[in-house]
Amino acid sequence: MQETELHDLSDDADYAASQLQGSASMMRSDSISKQSSSSDSDGAEIVYSKDNVTIHPTQFASERIGGRLKLIKQGSSLFMSWIPYKGQSSNARVSEKDRNLYTIRAVPFTEVRSIRRHTPALGWQYIIVVLSSGLAFPPLYFYNGGVKEFLATIKQHVFIVRSSEDANAFLVNDFQNPLQRTLSSLELPRAVSVAIEPSTSFSAGESPSNENQQRIDGGFHNESSSISQYNAKQRQKVHDPRDLSIQVLEKFSLVTKFARDTTSQLFRESHGNGYGAIERRNHDQSSFDYPERVSSVKESVPDEIPVPSDPLEKISCLKHNHVEEAATNLGTFELISCKEVDKLTLVWGKPRQPPLGSEEWVTFLDSEGRIVDSKALRKRVFYGGVEHGLRKEVWALLLGYHSYDSTYAEREYLRSVKKSEYETIKIQWQSISPEQAKRFTKFRERKGLIEKDVVRTDRSFSFYDGDDNTNVNLLRDILLTYSFYNFDLGYCQGMSDLLSPILFVMEDESESFWCFVALMERLGPNFNRDQNGMHSQLFALCKLVELLDSPLHNYFKQNDCLNYFFCFRWILIQFKREFEYEKTMRLWEVLWTHYLSEHLHLYVCVAILKRYRHKIMGEQMDFDTLLKFINELSGRIDLDSILRDAEALCICAGENGAACIPPGTPPSLPVDGLLLYTQQDDVL
Repeated sequence: MQETELHDLSDDADYAASQLQGSASMMRSDSISKQSSSSDSDGAEIVYSKDNVTIHPTQFASERIGGRLKLIKQGSSLFMSWIPYKGQSSNARVSEKDRNLYTIRAVPFTEVRSIRRHTPALGWQYIIVVLSSGLAFPPLYFYNGGVKEFLATIKQHVFIVRSSEDANAFLVNDFQNPLQRTLSSLELPRAVSVAIEPSTSFSAGESPSNENQQRIDGGFHNESSSISQYNAKQRQKVHDPRDLSIQVLEKFSLVTKFARDTTSQLFRESHGNGYGAIERRNHDQSSFDYPERVSSVKESVPDEIPVPSDPLEKISCLKHNHVEEAATNLGTFELISCKEVDKLTLVWGKPRQPPLGSEEWVTFLDSEGRIVDSKALRKRVFYGGVEHGLRKEVWALLLGYHSYDSTYAEREYLRSVKKSEYETIKIQWQSISPEQAKRFTKFRERKGLIEKDVVRTDRSFSFYDGDDNTNVNLLRDILLTYSFYNFDLGYCQGMSDLLSPILFVMEDESESFWCFVALMERLGPNFNRDQNGMHSQLFALCKLVELLDSPLHNYFKQNDCLNYFFCFRWILIQFKREFEYEKTMRLWEVLWTHYLSEHLHLYVCVAILKRYRHKIMGEQMDFDTLLKFINELSGRIDLDSILRDAEALCICAGENGAACIPPGTPPSLPVDGLLLYTQQDDVL
């Protein structure tokens, strides 16, 4: 039975226009298909070619990137490539350099785990290709059809079977091999973005000269080159199981505890060379925990490797030994002498203040409990946070559960109404009998996933510690209720991390639920199946680094790190794993003020990267080394310094920084007229 989806990012006008535009390219595609049997000098043969296969970087039609999808056969290997068209007038808002970020060059199907087909009721079919590592390419939309032919062609050349659990999922090379079974068990597509596996031939930014070789009339010279490089790498690695273990283990930021333990057992069976420290796991860690550190973060930078200076440091140090003030539309900031701060820290921005206390809090309220000046309150929280005893009141305001102009009486009435509404939703899943559950697959799946996650969420924290902890049960109940409240999104790994501090602060089941609902209105797109929410944030982060530190951006470009996947965990669960529990709560309340920007979390990412830029570039870190290094920073980042740096970066970037972030990028509320979630195949 064909799956049905309720909506798509496309709209009727776009769809009709694409059909007209596609009629000419269909003829072009047919002529190329007829030539597909020809081989080049390297023996590579195009066995499938399709025009008007498009990537949607954002929700705007003007920023969609069209291209050609190919399947290339060389020897016994099959490769997939997608090359964007050059100079499309309809996509003028997307630069040629940005197009190259999405180019897929000769990915071997030996590294593909699965392909998932989506068939909306209105709009275009699209596929999501998931690699064996758990990384996924962006959704590929077929404007002129051709998904069936694409899958049929693959089936002619590689082993591909339909999943027994999902008729629209196709497993590639699903042999009865222990390692393959382990990789296939990693339910990671929910938690992947437009990330690029560094060991493949997926290039994250090619020069214009290389792109010229990829034009429609230019054959597939570069694909063949990439294929040859892949074959050479495979010959080097085929007899070295250690390489395989490192490739898998260094993707640990995405691996569930169960799968990590299983994988570690497989590697212990194949070789015993001192990886025990990596394989050990703490039972308190959740799905997004990381392995124990195998090396400490070194502070020294090799002197022999020159590192380009930070352009912002140059600007700041022009005022060396002078104390001046920089006036902005957000206030006056003291310009501090370069000698007074660490050389890796930006040298302007207001010092952090003590948290907001009870006596000061009442000055923001009128006699009936209204917030007199919401901007002043948000500014105060931005610079100092909130004492824990006040968080229950303040968080409900920051998250939007209560409005700033509501009175004490109105807030109390809302609590009563919302408590009744919560109980109504909760009873929906509580009333499901065992016999109904047997016939309700999605409910069983979600309930099982939630129950596995909550028992691994913050169990080392006293509030959730111990057996038969009632707070753990509350976590489960709230998440199950949310999966019924938001049918489209349901539950995804990582949500328990976001709910945990809210329940700790609110200490009430109903209040926690509605505050979580308010938070997910903004962060829900992080968990979309098509990962557009995460992709737009990683893309914006790339542009911000390019704006604020072009040498660091160029370094990432040269080392195939422009996907910024190493920042994925930071963004997905809002730095939950990077700081202690108290500091995480302080960071969150600062982010929720939206005082300088709704997207301050992206400037926090830039600030952390800039703080360690000398180490990253000085030690010539590649993608895998950088991913490992970033995860080892957990618990070692100075929050106050990073917040000051993020503030300075946000002000420095100004309007140019805001222009780097597409409208509707989380945690911004969705653009009017667009539906929020896009994974209707998970609807209960």
